[in-house]
Amino acid sequence: MRLEFEEKFMHIPMQITIRDIEHSEALESRIRDKAKKLDEFFDHIMSCRVVVEVPHKHQHQGKQFNVRIDLGVAGGEIVVNRDHAEDVYVALRDAFDAAKRQLEDYVRKIRGNVKKHETKPANESEDTATGQSV
Repeated sequence: MRLEFEEKFMHIPMQITIRDIEHSEALESRIRDKAKKLDEFFDHIMSCRVVVEVPHKHQHQGKQFNVRIDLGVAGGEIVVNRDHAEDVYVALRDAFDAAKRQLEDYVRKIRGNVKKHETKPANESEDTATGQSV
């Protein structure tokens, strides 16, 4: 079964694709809620694509869920791909948590809030025993 939904809420044009999983309003709602939180954090996301699927079966017992999130942002794309056995909601949570961390890094970078190591002038030395400048 393959379902695709395309919608716009808040500022994000969103596409949700669910493959090889029975359609669930609860799953779709959870995806929308998680994406809405990303949009509330950073309202300059240009697009959001979420794919939830069960990859082709291998030698594994039970289901293995894969969640892929593609966020379109100025100058690039943030891509997250997470697998999780047994629970699609855990895979969703982990994927959106990773997407938020990457989005936070992106926002810090574009706002110039990236941590920089303090450099000491070449003529300044430090007392290694006390850690103070001499």
